[in-house]
Amino acid sequence: MDLKYIYKSIIAVAILGMASCKPELSSITPSKGTADFSRYIAVGNSLTSGYADNGLYLEGQKNSFPEMIAGQMKAVGGGAFYTPFFKDSEADGSGYKILTGFTATGQPVIGDQKAHTAIRTTSPVTLFTKYVGEINNFGVPGIKLAHINIPQYGNLNNYFERMLPTDFPNNSTTYLNFVTAKPFTFFSMWLGNNDILGYATTGGADPNDQPTPQNAFASLYSATAEVMTKNNAKGVVATVPDILATPYFNTVTLASLLAAVRVNAPTINALYIKTGKNITRAATAKDYFVLTLASANIIGTGAIPYGLFPSNPIESKWVLDQDEATVVSDHVTAYNNTIRSVAASKGLAIVDAFALLKEYGAGKVVNGVPVSSAYITGNLFSLDGIHLTPMGYAMIGNEFIKSINAKYGSSIPIVDITRYRGVKFP
Repeated sequence: MDLKYIYKSIIAVAILGMASCKPELSSITPSKGTADFSRYIAVGNSLTSGYADNGLYLEGQKNSFPEMIAGQMKAVGGGAFYTPFFKDSEADGSGYKILTGFTATGQPVIGDQKAHTAIRTTSPVTLFTKYVGEINNFGVPGIKLAHINIPQYGNLNNYFERMLPTDFPNNSTTYLNFVTAKPFTFFSMWLGNNDILGYATTGGADPNDQPTPQNAFASLYSATAEVMTKNNAKGVVATVPDILATPYFNTVTLASLLAAVRVNAPTINALYIKTGKNITRAATAKDYFVLTLASANIIGTGAIPYGLFPSNPIESKWVLDQDEATVVSDHVTAYNNTIRSVAASKGLAIVDAFALLKEYGAGKVVNGVPVSSAYITGNLFSLDGIHLTPMGYAMIGNEFIKSINAKYGSSIPIVDITRYRGVKFP
């Protein structure tokens, strides 16, 4: 069957599920418990900002999980919550990916949405239109825990630069000082993902994007939690997700690549890769190919067909080999052990995003809606294969709410996930 019709059938089932399986409403009286939500701030990276589809844009910002939980907090005394939204006239923000259709064989065609971006200049670097106003959502795509005390970071990250009052290249305010400049009563903190993500998504091939050392991460995370709680603010933190369980690393597989190659070269039974240790060998099922390899469309091309012979192997940037995957897993485990330990010592609520996204990714039905880590059809992950859809952010938002309620005795109402979409079909 044509994959195009499979995709549309699955989305139709999801829509029917939304219509027929609305969640039951609770009669519990909302209560703030022992927490004070009068000024809630969200500290974090792209997952906090609402980044999706390989970009930050207005619809994604409006569907960030902090926006959702801040809205629910209003029932228990939560105050105003401000996100540094792009203007309506610049709703495409940084630009992002869209699903434009399917090929004759049913493969998705991904395009770019960039008609109304918020880019104010591209020289000497790309900068976005400045945001002026109050901020509660401090999510900055690309930021690592290792970056939060760098005075010049506002000159290195254009998402952070647009929040700051000073223009590039004259910024000297650290991220941690910026988010704590005004008093706050409650915070969420989801940092640490990018300290390993860049290494993974570049196949370990970028010498400038290596994992943050585990000891340095532990020291910095503990010090950051100390700053966030020094004025008796309560909060919730989250673990680093299982990066290797995302569609980015599970959509393009050795089996799928070999199947495609064998259409024209039926005798081929191996693909060759260049590992991070500069060794050429046949790929195995324990190696991870990155999602972007599919759109590159380079396998089997050239006088010596790319990847089909040891003399022209698939470059390291397209594959996270078995040893590099172990590095990712080891660092994520260490980071999460630190996060759990610090949360316990500081009395903070914690969301186990690692376990949650792995559970949802394996496939389940939530409020009548099927979700999984399947690319495009799974409802959970957006078109970049790493970040979440609005529905995915609603699910993670509910876990934040549940963790807050359990820790502080509050009764913040959860979000109705059926109000939020998965991947948008053309």
